[in-house]
Amino acid sequence: MNLLKSLAWSVLAGSLALGASASAFAQDKGTIGIAMPEQTTLRWNSDGAELKSALEAKGYTVDLQYAGDDIPNQLAQIENMITKGSKALIIAALDGTTLSAALEQAGAADIKVIAYDRLIRDTENVDYYTTFDNFQVGVLQANSILKGLGYPENKGPFNIELFGGSPDDNNAFFFYDGAMSVLQPLIDEGVLVVKSGQMGMDTVGTLRWDGATAQARMDNLLSAFYSDGSQVDAVLAPNDGVARGILSSLKGIGYGSGDLDYPIISGQDAEIPSIKAIIAGEQYSTVYKDTRELARVTADLVDTVLEGGEPVGLDTTTYENGVKTVPSLLLTPYEVDATNYKELVVDSGYIKESDLQ
Repeated sequence: MNLLKSLAWSVLAGSLALGASASAFAQDKGTIGIAMPEQTTLRWNSDGAELKSALEAKGYTVDLQYAGDDIPNQLAQIENMITKGSKALIIAALDGTTLSAALEQAGAADIKVIAYDRLIRDTENVDYYTTFDNFQVGVLQANSILKGLGYPENKGPFNIELFGGSPDDNNAFFFYDGAMSVLQPLIDEGVLVVKSGQMGMDTVGTLRWDGATAQARMDNLLSAFYSDGSQVDAVLAPNDGVARGILSSLKGIGYGSGDLDYPIISGQDAEIPSIKAIIAGEQYSTVYKDTRELARVTADLVDTVLEGGEPVGLDTTTYENGVKTVPSLLLTPYEVDATNYKELVVDSGYIKESDLQ
């Protein structure tokens, strides 16, 4: 089965598993609040729009709010949604540890709470979690780095530097742990060399997934550990925004010109600028997570629950939020590189070919 057929089947299977209703246009079914973190990242605009469209097609009124990357603002937006009587909340949390008090109010009002792509921690008042297999995202990133390095045919050793996602995002730890499940044995063997010695999320995390923060850290790494003429062979980047910040740093000292090749750099989210960078031979890979599918199955889940149904096919063991194990719907991520980007992200309609010109 080719990848496109596999993707199409996963969408169909997800919908069937959640018991999606065939009567998509029933009206006056109440208000659903959607709390998105910000609009500067391309994917959150897409997620918000797709969720809104899918829920409106099912007959719900949608209150979609973007928090502008401001934690108190998101908290205020969620509290307002609760006060206005939303029947359910879909929350992509800026900080998954700060919502306990607000969600206690939601629980008291019998408002269903769905953590969307980012786990909400330290509260019993989160009913479901919809996301991708985040550990597998890290595994894909690590394996793409090894493929780009030509390992095991090319034995190394290779210089690698490690970047993590935002420490206040629970997903970042799954991404990092998944990657390190592949990379750590090779680091222990000396095949991969972390020249800076900087490892662990407490050291390599990138607050708010900020590309400028990643660029500044990469500047420091290059200055402190690579001024002896040695080269960086690979960089574990947790998402595309961080990868582009790293690339800016590398370009600043001549990588990508003359005989100084770009390192093998991973990514995530299949954003248009990073697909362009992959085509140009700058970024090696990204991880494609079809957020259209995530929005669709989340809308199906909400509708199933509010209509009194029981979702099936949920993971009930993996995602512990500090208080409870949250029933989770996990979708499949895919590695994207120069050899398959057209089939995965263009032919599937996720990105228009004209956007890559």
